[in-house]
Amino acid sequence: MTCQVQPALETTEVDVDGGIDQDIFDINAALGLDLFEGDIKLDGMQERNSIIGDEYRWPHVVPYVLDDSLDVNAKGVILKAFEQYRLKTCIDFKPWEGEENYISVFKGSGCWSSVGNRQQGLQQLSIGANCDRIATVEHEFLHALGFWHEQSRSDRDDYVSIIWDRIQTGREHNFNKYDDKTSDSLNVPYDYTSVMHYSKTAFRNGTEPTIVTNIPYFMDVIGQRMDFSDYDLQKLYRLYNCSSSLSFMDTCSFELENICGMIQSSDDNSDWQHLSHVPAGPSTDHTNMGECEDSGYFMHFNTSAVAGGSTAILESRILYPKRGFQCLQFYFYNSGSESDQLYVWVREYSDAHPNGTLRLIEEIKGSSVNYWQLHHVSLNVTSKFRVVFQGVRGTGLSNGGLSIDDINLSETQCPHHVWHIRNFTDLLNTSPAGTAGRIYSPPFYSSTGYAFQVGLYVNGTTDNPFNLAIYLHLISGANDDQLQWPCAWQQVTMILLDQHPDIRQRMSNQRSVTTDPLELSGSSSNYFWDRPDKVGSAASFPNGTMFMRGPGRGTNAFLTHQRLRSRDFIKEGGVYILLTMEDVSHLVSAQPSVSPTVVTNTPAVSTVRPTSTATTTTTRPSATTRPSATTTPTTTIRPSVTTRPSATTTPTTTIRPSVTTTPTTTTRPTTTTESTATTKPATTTRPTERPTSTKTPIPTSLVSVTEEPETDTPESCTENPCENDGVCIIVDRKAVCRCPSGNNWWYMGEKCERKGTTQENTIIAVSSTITVFVVMLIITITTVVCLKKKYSKGEGKEKVESLTLEENKTSF
Repeated sequence: MTCQVQPALETTEVDVDGGIDQDIFDINAALGLDLFEGDIKLDGMQERNSIIGDEYRWPHVVPYVLDDSLDVNAKGVILKAFEQYRLKTCIDFKPWEGEENYISVFKGSGCWSSVGNRQQGLQQLSIGANCDRIATVEHEFLHALGFWHEQSRSDRDDYVSIIWDRIQTGREHNFNKYDDKTSDSLNVPYDYTSVMHYSKTAFRNGTEPTIVTNIPYFMDVIGQRMDFSDYDLQKLYRLYNCSSSLSFMDTCSFELENICGMIQSSDDNSDWQHLSHVPAGPSTDHTNMGECEDSGYFMHFNTSAVAGGSTAILESRILYPKRGFQCLQFYFYNSGSESDQLYVWVREYSDAHPNGTLRLIEEIKGSSVNYWQLHHVSLNVTSKFRVVFQGVRGTGLSNGGLSIDDINLSETQCPHHVWHIRNFTDLLNTSPAGTAGRIYSPPFYSSTGYAFQVGLYVNGTTDNPFNLAIYLHLISGANDDQLQWPCAWQQVTMILLDQHPDIRQRMSNQRSVTTDPLELSGSSSNYFWDRPDKVGSAASFPNGTMFMRGPGRGTNAFLTHQRLRSRDFIKEGGVYILLTMEDVSHLVSAQPSVSPTVVTNTPAVSTVRPTSTATTTTTRPSATTRPSATTTPTTTIRPSVTTRPSATTTPTTTIRPSVTTTPTTTTRPTTTTESTATTKPATTTRPTERPTSTKTPIPTSLVSVTEEPETDTPESCTENPCENDGVCIIVDRKAVCRCPSGNNWWYMGEKCERKGTTQENTIIAVSSTITVFVVMLIITITTVVCLKKKYSKGEGKEKVESLTLEENKTSF
């Protein structure tokens, strides 16, 4: 599909950063905060170690509270940061349930944290105004986990030079370094890319940099606030003895001959081949894009060499899920026929089915194209399983086949929509700054029916060129009469994807925007997130369809062009922007809370999509193909909660005669929209919600639909039955008390009505010991007396018997 540079429109845009790309230290300095190294709160007893002692480490599961003072958007971003920790490390986070030490995240002045577990009960971590970026949250929590700043290492002078006369007066101490007796780098090399490194402009008194990298290339790299670096993760692994991350499951770029432990099935009549190029395409793999000699492989099913109906099946190694939901991501290249198809299955193992049960998850088909396409498939597997890729030869003419590469599987949520800007490099080289160089995404719909669109300034605004600028807009849609207005508490996350083949090593850049229903539009009395036809301006799609575009909210400083080129954001000349709109209204309620065990579903909203031309279609198995109306129910998601779709379609299908299969569809299909820009481009969308009818190569024998009943779960306790400052929470729709505890005391009971102490336990233990001793002493004395009497009687009896024997002998 094509997208175009849009003419300037009278559309209001609000920059959440105020037009300034402020780092953590800039934010804190502007607030007049005088914190150690700019964002560290010291407690007076703390040594200045880079990595503190074992006694100050947190457990691998860190208790937390999200204070009511936090902005709703910040709460959502914090939970997303926790997901990154789960994906890339062994550190998990759980809502506080009365543990002695926990982190209380609140909206203070600026962004700051203490270093390590201070063993002081409640430990504060501030995510103040403008701190609600995911990398900022990761940075502050790395402090809390025990890390100081990278440039304070003892060996930093080998890698950077500090220009002291450019530092603000009184701030020189922020650039101190510590010798290797008080600083531990954990034997990890110096890291220019660390999320814990100062930027080149930190604490400067003018316009010149305060830090100069000894390798010039890294001048524009230090101070990145995108995501963890590889070395950040290495240090965290070593400090906390991690062996693996929590929600990561598998990755494969097919560079090795063992193809990541995948197996070729014996129940097909063809095979997937391990290749580096195909004459009809792809000419290179997706991992290296042909840039490395003697490397760059992918898996290919040659449909041009087999008859119609032929299949090739490739299965992953056995995987063991923990969370009950997964996201499968991979790149797909179709150089074969339009009728060639790729089916994604899961083979689930159980005691009843030790050989596995196959369940169809998704089928992918579309026209032959000359580029790699990104796909996401949502899974909901709860038992050990394999992922199965089945290629099926269609009936049309094929000159190539089906190829897959760069597979990643994790226990995370898939994005809802994907915007592929195919000719991004051309736009970067030719578009002007400002509105003349702005492009808009196709329209997307949330699961609740809100229509939205993303505007992207490829070369920045006129006031801030050489940066990507990005804005979220609500637009008029077919469901507006049935929706709640102003749009309330919908968080949209916009991710520019780092296309590194391993999801754990990606440093994608993202920002989130949340719709506050009470936010006003400037000085007017209109609500910012009201109906677009009320507060927006007229606009048109390239096909001439008119609509209304609401005001935009985003940032002019989304990502600098230098950072854009420092990672794998651009491949094949294109970029991917991943989009998700989700309801975060539950985060408005008071904290702490624990994960609910039920999910509240609201009625579905019928959605009619704007007119578009379908070029490639991704469909999910169902009794009928989906029309243009969306019937996805709204699901309320809580922190650390696994959500289930409320409707499940379960056709039973057989691939192998000896194996029973139960395909189940998953909700929230990922919509992928591909864009290129030409002189007079048009827009073509490729939504998964508008499938064309496809013929499944395997007969469907049974179709059933099961819908879970709606439940009404209370958000909070209406009354607090807990005594002694206990906290009331809702678990399984019941009020439950979480009792407080201290170093040598705790409360217990259903209402925290009883107090226990270590002193009481000691008294009880001593009393019990004395009692046992006395009892054992009595038993011992009694035993001795009894034995003495027994032996005394025995000796008397022996004497009598002896005398009798003597008398008898004498008589003889």
